[in-house]
Amino acid sequence: MSEQQANNPLHGLTLEKIVITLVEHYGWDELGKRINVRCFTHDPSVKSSLKFLRKTPWARDKVEGLYLATQKSVWVKK
Repeated sequence: MSEQQANNPLHGLTLEKIVITLVEHYGWDELGKRINVRCFTHDPSVKSSLKFLRKTPWARDKVEGLYLATQKSVWVKK
């Protein structure tokens, strides 16, 4: 199992940390444009986003994908 986790770039990250990082990088408006879900576009908060994303696998997949793409682009720029 540790082999699988070693290859998982999200290992050790909480969903909360991912959402906070994306909000710090993009802001709520841009995040809502990139991933059009109500928890990002209407009265957004980390708490409401986490509640929604934990219950909605397709939305969580999009958030994790955006996080990975963002980290990759930030890493390439360095």
